[in-house]
Amino acid sequence: MTTGNLGADRALDLSDPGLYESGEALGIWRELRRTDPVHHVVRSPHGPFWAVLTHDLVTRALADPARFSSTGGMRIDADATATAAATGHMMVITDPPRHGKIRRIMASAFTPKTVARLRETMRGIVTGLVEDALEKGHCDFVDVAARLPLAVICDLLGVPRPDWDFMLSRTMTAFGVGADAGPADAARAAVAHTEMFRYYQELMERRRREPRDDIVSALVHGRIDGRPLTETEVVLNCNGLISGGNETTRHATLGGVLAFIRQPDQWTLLRERPELLADAIQEVLRYTSPAMHLLRTATRDTTLGGKPIAAGDKVTLWLASANRDERVFPDPDRFDITRAPRRHLTFAHGPHHCIGAVLATTELTVMFGELIDRVERLEPAGPVRRMRSNLIGGIEALPVSLTRRAGAGSS
Repeated sequence: MTTGNLGADRALDLSDPGLYESGEALGIWRELRRTDPVHHVVRSPHGPFWAVLTHDLVTRALADPARFSSTGGMRIDADATATAAATGHMMVITDPPRHGKIRRIMASAFTPKTVARLRETMRGIVTGLVEDALEKGHCDFVDVAARLPLAVICDLLGVPRPDWDFMLSRTMTAFGVGADAGPADAARAAVAHTEMFRYYQELMERRRREPRDDIVSALVHGRIDGRPLTETEVVLNCNGLISGGNETTRHATLGGVLAFIRQPDQWTLLRERPELLADAIQEVLRYTSPAMHLLRTATRDTTLGGKPIAAGDKVTLWLASANRDERVFPDPDRFDITRAPRRHLTFAHGPHHCIGAVLATTELTVMFGELIDRVERLEPAGPVRRMRSNLIGGIEALPVSLTRRAGAGSS
């Protein structure tokens, strides 16, 4: 597909997962940002929708839930029946003011004691993961990247450590279904979801009897407008947290490692100047943009970027394109750890700014901090396989070889 005159190409389907698996979307976004930043996609299996592609317009829509509602689902292929059942109960597809009330309950679990415990969890896990990889000399980094965020979310939810492997396997199965998955894969994912829901229900019962500093305790003992949350609301928000927290951090880690492999000068620079780590993490988040789009639904006839949008229209906000907007990030397709891109939209913006943003940033900081302390070189050890998805900009296989840094022991 060529990228010329895309603004007039109504046959272009930005929901096609193949565009993101191949990387072709980057050039398409670039051209559309210039020629048609609020692009109307007519031919899509999910029906017509608007694609918003620039930083300023995505930011504007995210900050305006009165016009652009989250209650129609958060992704372009959202199941209408499932969405209707969860709207108003699950934080990510609920609008203010109820959204804020659910958010405050979940945020109440971030006590100083919990945050300190989570930091210790991160350090212990990352040290073990990196040392195991160094001892072998090579690994599929997917296996390394998957364990840290899942463990942290389990700890935050209150899942006992002996159950973390169970949750990891069920999560990978439940949320790992690609765009071309067959009936057997879908069936396995459904079974894994069911097992996770049963586990949440068992954990809820334990936390009703024995509350602790964790999310499940906060949810089962929380009240909104004088009423406790239902079991369904607790389960839905646990599931949303484990899905969002796991996917974003895992794929940002993988994308960051791949970026450093492809631009070894940046790896050398970070090892020589570890004070750049905080800026480097922000650049990893901008450059990888794991959650590529968010869906909103127009609540009334309105305009955005000069385009007339009708009430009920689907509007997709492409965070990944906004993070490559040349007007905000010069030379945006270059991975540059000195950039310090504080205005990136990886964690969205406005009322739905990611509740786990600080946690995810800390996880990435611990992971890459440990890597620069212990790893001299990161090199490719096989073909990279990207996800075939229009939602998650992710990696399914990342074989790497690792060389220990001189003087970096296994202690």
